[in-house]
Amino acid sequence: MPQSRQIPKETGMDHSVALMSEGYLFIPNRCRRFQSDIFETRLLGGQKVICMSGAEAAEIFYDNQKFQRKGATPKAVQKTLFGVNAIQSMDGERHKHRKQLFMSLMTPDRIHALQNIAEEQWEYAIKEWLTMPEVNLFEEARQIMCRTACQWSGVPLRANELKQRSSDLAAMVDAFGAAGPRHFRGRQARKRSERWIKGIVEEVRAGVREPAEGTALYEFSWYRDLDGNLLDSHMAGVEILNILRPIVAIAYFIVFGAMALHSYPDTKDKLVEDDGTYHKMFVQEVRRFYPFAPFTGARVKNDFTWRNHQFTKGTLVLLDIYGTNHHNEIWDQPNRFMPERFKDWNGSPFNFIPQGGGEFEIGHRCAGEWVTIDLMQISMEVLTQKIEYQVPPQDFSIPMDRMPTIPMSRMLLTDVERKV
Repeated sequence: MPQSRQIPKETGMDHSVALMSEGYLFIPNRCRRFQSDIFETRLLGGQKVICMSGAEAAEIFYDNQKFQRKGATPKAVQKTLFGVNAIQSMDGERHKHRKQLFMSLMTPDRIHALQNIAEEQWEYAIKEWLTMPEVNLFEEARQIMCRTACQWSGVPLRANELKQRSSDLAAMVDAFGAAGPRHFRGRQARKRSERWIKGIVEEVRAGVREPAEGTALYEFSWYRDLDGNLLDSHMAGVEILNILRPIVAIAYFIVFGAMALHSYPDTKDKLVEDDGTYHKMFVQEVRRFYPFAPFTGARVKNDFTWRNHQFTKGTLVLLDIYGTNHHNEIWDQPNRFMPERFKDWNGSPFNFIPQGGGEFEIGHRCAGEWVTIDLMQISMEVLTQKIEYQVPPQDFSIPMDRMPTIPMSRMLLTDVERKV
């Protein structure tokens, strides 16, 4: 039996400052330095952390017999991005049971309804844009996605609430890799949002509201856990936010998609002439190429050995999402934007992981990944086939030390007109 060997180790007591300053490149930089897809560092007050990258690492990481999510997500992230004790921190049968509810919302009929709602909301936005001297695409996209998400989920949203709700949902996303004011704004946004949704759930249970069956509001309001108990109204609201918030986060991908259209104009021509296949390849390449989630974490569930490295129960492990999506052993010319690469992609759940990896039904892969792809395709169709616009001079730089990141300009459009 091969002897375990020592994982390459980064010297020093704590590298949390380096993580914040290098952002998405923290793990890839060290993988190159150590010439290894696995290394040990210290983060979060000197805690031992194993970092891994690549398809083989992802396959191990999403093995539920080897890793668990309990205790892996920092409270700071739970109090902004996910919500405390939400599905992302669950394991075993309880996770599987609740994940089935999330997956039940993704039926073909419900996805078709979502597509129709999104198309209507884009039409509404276009009418507004025709009268605006300048469109901030990021702000507009998150409002479009917020209206779409709430209508699809059965959540009531008054017109005078839109700006606050879309801003709060976006602030939760913006806070996950932040400290200081951004983190504080995310926590305040979550508190407001949880109070808002909790109140709506309580109205449903009191009979004041009657959302349609199959909507997230209905299903989570009446969902019973493995013990047969209703979720308390607060936790039901937290999980409904885990439907709304990721849809609003698609605004990041929409902006990156618009940036790709501007940076690689030949792709726009191909989208205009597309018979349906290039759109999906383009969307997938946007999700692979541009930075969204930097990494994800789990703790070792049971001792095991991988590649002759010993993993000890309780150790925190980070899987490099950005680096895996740019891994030169997986992708040909990974730093080149090339949608055609997905023409022959094998569909592996481990080599392309912008929203997590593994299996949807039993693992921690994002249940809404199909939603992201569909809503992005609709968005790109709007930008290429329904409107014409100008892109004024602006700052397109993408700060890699900001998590999540976004072009500095947020993507500005002018002279919006309908295509004839």
